[in-house]
Amino acid sequence: MVTNLRRPTLAGQLLVLQLAIIVIVLVAVAALSLAQSAATFNRVEGRRVAALAEQLADNPLIRAQLEQPAPGAALPAIVQATQTQSGVTSVTVTDPRGVVLDSTNPTLVREQLPLGDPSVAHGRAWSGELRVDGALELVAQVPVLSDQRDNLGRQLGIVVIGEVSPTIWQRALESSYNLGIYLGLASLVGLTGSWLLARRIKRQTLGLEPREIAGLAEHREAMLYGIAEGVIALDPHHRITLVNTPGRALLDLPEDCVGRSLGDLGVDGRLADVLTGLSSADKDQVVVRAGRVLVMNRMSLTGLGSVTTLRDRTELAQLEREMGSFRSTTELLRAQAHEFANQLHTISGLIQIGEHDEVVQYVDALASHRSSLDLTLTSRVHDTAVAALLMAKSAQAAERRVRLRISERTSLDRLDPGDAADVATVVGNLVDNAIDAVCGFEDAWVEVELRQDRSTVEIMVRDSGPGVAPSLAHEVFSHGFTTKAAEQGERGIGLALTRLVCTRHGGEVAVAGSMFTARLSLGRP
Repeated sequence: MVTNLRRPTLAGQLLVLQLAIIVIVLVAVAALSLAQSAATFNRVEGRRVAALAEQLADNPLIRAQLEQPAPGAALPAIVQATQTQSGVTSVTVTDPRGVVLDSTNPTLVREQLPLGDPSVAHGRAWSGELRVDGALELVAQVPVLSDQRDNLGRQLGIVVIGEVSPTIWQRALESSYNLGIYLGLASLVGLTGSWLLARRIKRQTLGLEPREIAGLAEHREAMLYGIAEGVIALDPHHRITLVNTPGRALLDLPEDCVGRSLGDLGVDGRLADVLTGLSSADKDQVVVRAGRVLVMNRMSLTGLGSVTTLRDRTELAQLEREMGSFRSTTELLRAQAHEFANQLHTISGLIQIGEHDEVVQYVDALASHRSSLDLTLTSRVHDTAVAALLMAKSAQAAERRVRLRISERTSLDRLDPGDAADVATVVGNLVDNAIDAVCGFEDAWVEVELRQDRSTVEIMVRDSGPGVAPSLAHEVFSHGFTTKAAEQGERGIGLALTRLVCTRHGGEVAVAGSMFTARLSLGRP
C-alpha cells in the first residue's frame, strides 16, 4: 500500500532553506573564527616563547652550567623555575648538537631533539611549529653563546621553549558559548524572516503553492498556443506582455515584440485605438491590418491592462466579394419589383379614370427609358457581373432620389470571374459611399466611369456632394471613418475594404474632393 506523503508548503520550504543557509553561514564563520584564533595564537605566543627563549639563553647561570664539562645540579632547577614562572608547556636545554641535557619532560633527556632549522646548530635562532614527543608545539629555539674572551661567540648549547598548540576541538569548546549565542540568534532571525517572507509571498501568489503556480503556467501555455485565435495582452502603459503565435502572425509583429510598446512597433491608427480601448467598446470590432480583415474583442483588466482576442475574417470577406454579383442581382430584382409595383399602380389609376391615351404614353415613356439604360450599360459595360451591379445600384439610387449615370467614356470588357468580383466590390463600395454622401440634397447625382487597358482597370466615381476635405483624404480609408453617420450597422468598413482589394491587386485608391479613383491590376490574386 502506497502512502501519499504530504508535500511541504511554501512556508516550510522557505524555513528549511533559511535554516540550511544559516547553518552554512555559521560553519563558515566558525571556520574563519578558528583560523583567526590559530593565527592570533601563533603570533602572540610565538613572540612570547621567542622572548622567553632569548631571555633564558642570555641567563649567565645557564651559560655557566653549559661551560662546565658536565652540567651541574643547578640546570634542572633553572629549567623548572622558568616553566613555573612563565607557564609554558616545556623548557628544554640541549648541547650544540641537539642532544637534550635537561627538560621539563624527563622522557626527552639524552634524546636527540629535532631542530626546526639546521642553522640553529650554527648560532641562529628559529621559531615555529614543531612536533615534539608526539605533540604539536609552538617552539622557539635560541642558541647559547659563550661570552668569554678566549671563546667569544662559541655555541655552548640550545635553549628550547615550547607552548603546545590547542586542537580545533579545544578552540571550539573555548568559543562554544559565543557560538551557541550566535546560533540561537541566527535561528530566531531566520525563523522570523522565513515566516514573514512566506506571508508576503503567499499574498503575492494569492495563496497558491509553487506546484499550483507551475500548473497554472503550464495550463496557460497550453491554452494560449493551442487555440487558433490570436491573443494579445497589454499592460497599463500599452506594452505587450503576452502574445501567442497566431496573434503575432495576424498583427504582423516581430518575434521580439514582448516588452515593447505599440508605438515602438509602429502600431497606430484604428488598430491602436482598438487595442488600447480608445475606440468604442462594442464587440466584434473590425480592423484591416496587413492585408487581413480582423475581428477583435477587447477586455479590460483592472490594474493589469487588457486582453484582446483576434479572429481572421479575410476568407469570409473574400467569399462576400465573390457573392457580390449574386447580391447585386438580388438587389436589382427587389428594386425592379418595387419600381414595377409603383408603375402598375400608376397604370391602374389612369385606366380607372378613363385616361387611356395617357396610359399608352406612360408605357411608351417607361419602355424608352428602360431600353435607353439597358443600351447604355450593354454597349459600354460588357462584363455581366459589373453591369448587373450597376443596374441594381441605379434602382437603389432612384429609390433614394439620386440619379446614377454612366459616363460616356466608360468602356469595360468581360473580365475573369475573380477580377470581376473584385471590380464589382470596389464599384459597389464607392457607389454606396457616394449615394450616402449626396442623399438628401436636391438634384443629387452620382456618375461612374470605368476604363480598361491591357492590365489595369480604373474606376472613377464622382458625385454632386461637398466632397472630402484634403486633410481627411488619407483617414477616410481607415475603418471607422465615414462622412455620414449610418443609423445602423458598421461604419466606414466599405472604403477600408476597397483599399484592401486595390492593394491586393497591386493598385491604389485615392480621393480628391468628391471624386474617388481606384486602380486594380488584372490577373492578380
